Amino acid sequence: VIANPSVKADSISAGDLKSVFLEDSDTFSGLHVVPVLARSGPAHEAFLKDYLGKNDSALQAFYRSLVFTGKASMPKMLASDADMVAYVARTKGAIGYVSSTASTDGVKTLEVK
Repeated sequence: VIANPSVKADSISAGDLKSVFLEDSDTFSGLHVVPVLARSGPAHEAFLKDYLGKNDSALQAFYRSLVFTGKASMPKMLASDADMVAYVARTKGAIGYVSSTASTDGVKTLEVK
């Protein structure tokens, strides 16, 4: 899990991570946060399974229902680890995820507890 350097925490609980990505909370560590999703790939599938308890189609349906009811907008979805790192690095409060082999220059890595 990666975050913009504006996020002051060095770790995040699995519960807080789920709350941020499932739009239950838009703040973490006292800061407005912006969840960012990958479009697909092994890191995306693992993140959804391990932290959100959903598969991609269930997550898409979940977000569509939030958009339809006016409760949220679709999160930014990026095509690659490099795109994710670049977007998170330049977007205050952004939180995303990349594969363990991705370069994380310009972002901070959050330990998930």
